[in-house]
Amino acid sequence: MTATCALDSEAEHSDIVTRVSRLSRSAKLTLGYVGLAALDAWLSGSSDQRLQRARVVTKPLLMPVLTASLATDPEARRSPLFASTVVAQAFGWGGDVLLLREGTEAFAAGAGSFGVGHLSYITGFRRRRNRNQPLGSSRVGRIAKALVATGGPTMAIGAAREELVLGPAVLGYTGLLSGMLAHAGNLDPALPAPARRRILAGAALFAASDTLLGLRHFWWKKAPARAESVVMVTYTAGQLLISRGTARAAR
Repeated sequence: MTATCALDSEAEHSDIVTRVSRLSRSAKLTLGYVGLAALDAWLSGSSDQRLQRARVVTKPLLMPVLTASLATDPEARRSPLFASTVVAQAFGWGGDVLLLREGTEAFAAGAGSFGVGHLSYITGFRRRRNRNQPLGSSRVGRIAKALVATGGPTMAIGAAREELVLGPAVLGYTGLLSGMLAHAGNLDPALPAPARRRILAGAALFAASDTLLGLRHFWWKKAPARAESVVMVTYTAGQLLISRGTARAAR
């Protein structure tokens, strides 16, 4: 009986290895990104400073691996959103690296890099927008307006309490984040529906992640360490969904 179980287990393991080996390079890189994102999220919520320092390896690898998974997908390279997404991911990498440092300058520089990334996303989404629907008239557009009207001032006031110069910067960033969300919800219906759904879900998770980050950084000072894990899970999932939506937009 034991020998039979062992043989079955070995056969299952061999089958898994075979299936993995048959995956495309893009799929393997996507799986690598998911594993790396899970590890980095776990490290980010640790109270052990030694584990936190390990993020100097994991966090800067996130966007390069995600971009590689997109770039090695032959169909994705035909997507009308490919170039703008790659540029946005590059500036996302800049933001990831800069926010590993402490201090006002690092925070402002990191937010600025992410802001440019949002501009790139907006540029791509706007080129393939739904021309029959005004940007702010959709449900997502109204949510984005509410985020600017309520979340923007709230975050800006909290930021200004720490460093006056951060107030306008955070307010401007919230505007870009909200604009990216609004444009993600106003894509051309001619694009495949699965692509539009993934992009919108990714943009929503990105907005949720940054909102939680702002609350934790400026208002919720005693948040548990694992709140940072939630920030990273929603952020990395958001970037992945936008990336996969971009790939599906070519189909």
